[in-house]
Amino acid sequence: MPTNGLHQVLKIQFGLVNDTDRYLTAESFGFTVNASALSLKRKQMWVLEPDPGLGTAVLLRSSHLGRYLSAEEDGRVACEAEQPGRDCRFLVLPQPDGRWVLQSEPHGRFFGGTEDQLSCFATAITPAELWTVHLAIHPQAHLRSVSRRRYAHLCPQEDEIAADSNTPWGVDALFTLIFQNRRYCLKSCDSRYLRSDGRLVWEPEARACYTLEFKAGKLAFKDCDGRYLAPVGPAGTLRAGRNTRPGKDELFDLEESHPQVVLLAANHRYVSVRQGVNVSANQDEELDHETFLMQIDKETKKCTFYSSTGGYWTLVTHGGIQATATQVSANAMFEMEWRGRRVALKASNGRYVCMKKNGQLAAISDFVGEDEEFILKLINRPLLVLRGLDGFVGHRRGSNQLDTNRSVYDVFHLSFSDGAYQIRGGPRGGRRRRGWGGGEGARAAGRRPPGAPQAAAAGSGTPAATAACAATASAPRTSCSSSASAAAWPSAPGAASTCAAAPRGCCARTRTRRPGSRSGSTERRRPPSPIKPCLRRRGSWVGGAAGAGRGARARAGAASPPSAAPLPWGWRGGRWPSIPHAREIPGRGLSSGRARPMGRRAPTPPHSGSQA
Repeated sequence: MPTNGLHQVLKIQFGLVNDTDRYLTAESFGFTVNASALSLKRKQMWVLEPDPGLGTAVLLRSSHLGRYLSAEEDGRVACEAEQPGRDCRFLVLPQPDGRWVLQSEPHGRFFGGTEDQLSCFATAITPAELWTVHLAIHPQAHLRSVSRRRYAHLCPQEDEIAADSNTPWGVDALFTLIFQNRRYCLKSCDSRYLRSDGRLVWEPEARACYTLEFKAGKLAFKDCDGRYLAPVGPAGTLRAGRNTRPGKDELFDLEESHPQVVLLAANHRYVSVRQGVNVSANQDEELDHETFLMQIDKETKKCTFYSSTGGYWTLVTHGGIQATATQVSANAMFEMEWRGRRVALKASNGRYVCMKKNGQLAAISDFVGEDEEFILKLINRPLLVLRGLDGFVGHRRGSNQLDTNRSVYDVFHLSFSDGAYQIRGGPRGGRRRRGWGGGEGARAAGRRPPGAPQAAAAGSGTPAATAACAATASAPRTSCSSSASAAAWPSAPGAASTCAAAPRGCCARTRTRRPGSRSGSTERRRPPSPIKPCLRRRGSWVGGAAGAGRGARARAGAASPPSAAPLPWGWRGGRWPSIPHAREIPGRGLSSGRARPMGRRAPTPPHSGSQA
């Protein structure tokens, strides 16, 4: 039967990585230690325990063996002590780059080395004595301020993270720890990162990366300037304060994040406790009173539902369901049966929970029908990190398959539709990957995450030009040799004139391919020069006036445009203006890069449009 620990502080397990990117390992044979492992598995997990003597020293216990790391006076290290002794006491000295130095408290020597040549006999700190902390816990958790006893959550209106919530309710209270460049980032539910000045940014920049420090079992976040995150002001806004040493205000607890769900009944109403203690399906919107925290017992596989009013669902007299229980008992546990995209709940009396005509829930049904089925929606996992018994779930390099024993996790996106979920892949935790819509690499790939403000850099074109040029993405992709391509591209009015003012890489997705090489493909390649959409390739022009074929344009000559409308870039009496990355060859016309004129025919102008 599950305990009543709704706010369970995570026992912090971690791995120690040396300067050669090898993990500190505790072997079962001989209780020796080495630094040879390439990934974080069971043998590489350690737990940091405070010294029983209430000093500044700490104890390092192997999570695999349950024994303590010790260092003798001659420098020999082992992991064979079942009870902590004098030689098991170490001092943790954080370095400016975020790494740790482990110093034996009784002997004053530093612990380090490579491969199986580990010792605690160094008198000075070298790169071999530096260790990087890699957390082995699940990276999605709640953040609780120790001094204020409040939970941090995202405030979309103020565009900040504040520690002023009594309970970690809803998706706004979920945070993901991203391990990147030997540091950690705090990622909110909308895929933004907390910077040390309190702002939320879309990219994990240097000021959004923190070093983790442990003090008395608590956690502190140290920024690149040596200051610590702390709740500031009446609202408890999280930002780096003035202290360079972690005090009570700078300490946080990481608490386990249980799934939070909403239930939709057959009457298309949400199950709620808004009207009182009775659990009823009578609400049209999902808010705090319609959200329930679900805990699953690992032994019986039964679940409990905890409401925002502070009570568990429980079975009462005559089969009614009320949110009044303060302790977990047999009447507060329900068996969940999956029936396709719906779920059915069986109470402790052996009957199914159904919806009455007035909307109230009661466990009075012997069979499962329409009134006994509910849609279960998980609301606090827009970003999903999966971990099994052997490790995290991640992409196999160079393949579309997934591994379940990875030490580096992948962040997935979870979307919901009519009782079913779709899991969409994302970049590996803390590693930037090009082209992911979750924030990392979004700007590099020419996209921005949903909700991100659109900003045009100076000299890169106007937002209006970018929008007009983006409209060509919906145009049909045709071959360069097709005479119909002149009428099909661009499809948006004024797109031909705005391409010159748009950012240089905006046309990369709409660029057509030369015939014979997967014609019509929209595969992204390197951004072309601004004149490439209008250059001639293999004797034909990309785009142009409707009905003007290759031969018609060649006969038109270079001195007269195909239409009376002014041309892009200022066509002036048969002369091309000076265009970057282009040159004019006497007798051959314009030449640039791969687009070379064929033969000695005079260059014909591009498609018509308003002058940029």
